[in-house]
Formats: sequence, structure tokens, C-alpha cells
Amino acid sequence: MLNFVLKRRYFEHGTYSYLYRQDGSKVCAMVERADKNNQASISCIPEGTYRWLPHESPKFGTCYALECESLGVTRYGPSLRTHILTHKANTADQLEGCLAPGVAFGILGSEWAVLNSTAAFNSLMAELDGEEHQLTIVRA
Repeated sequence: MLNFVLKRRYFEHGTYSYLYRQDGSKVCAMVERADKNNQASISCIPEGTYRWLPHESPKFGTCYALECESLGVTRYGPSLRTHILTHKANTADQLEGCLAPGVAFGILGSEWAVLNSTAAFNSLMAELDGEEHQLTIVRA
């Protein structure tokens, strides 16, 4: 099991982070919804340490899901938040409480975004290799 750290910066229009390996090397950029007090489907999730688990989503296919029962996040419920996935997306408004990787930050249209989410997602999935890992989310 590998340990990853997501270092976040919060803005009213989204949450933007970098994902790091346990040796401190950068993996990718990440985008989430803005912090809306952990409201399901419209907020980023609380800071803390999560199990990062391989998951098969009917909508997104093979991806990863977060779980931490003490923070109210599970894959299937009952809990405060369910199906918090890591999947392809470029902007915060394309997400419903999930995380999306990108190769860098940029602008798409008039929105802050992560760029080339497909390439970043494929690279991340290869690195995670279908195994369980740990993800710790902290303020940058």
C-alpha cells in the first residue's frame, strides 16, 4: 500500500490541489468542488486520511473511491457521503463531490480547470495499479 498526500487550496469556485507520493514527488494536479461544509454532491470532502480503493462505477467504469467511516465517507452507505470517486473531469462543475486529476492547472472557456484529465487519469490508474492505497488530504 502506498501513501499519497493531496495538498489543497480553497477558492469560492473550486478546490485545487496537487497530489504527492510519499517521497514528496508530484503526481498530478486535482480539482474538486468548492468547500460547502461537506454537503453531498456539491462540496469537496473533509480533510483527513482515507482508504483509496479500486472501484467499478456504472457511470465512470474502473476508477478509485474514497472511504473513511469516521469522516462519514463510504462507498455504498449508509453514510454522510457515498461514491466519492476519482475519475476524469476538467472543471469543478463537472463533479458531484468527486476528485479529478489533470496534468496541470489552466483555463477552459472561462473556468479554472485541470488540463488533459484523460492523460492524468490514465497515468494515475497505472500507478495505483488496482491496489488499495491511503490518501491524506490537507490544506496546502
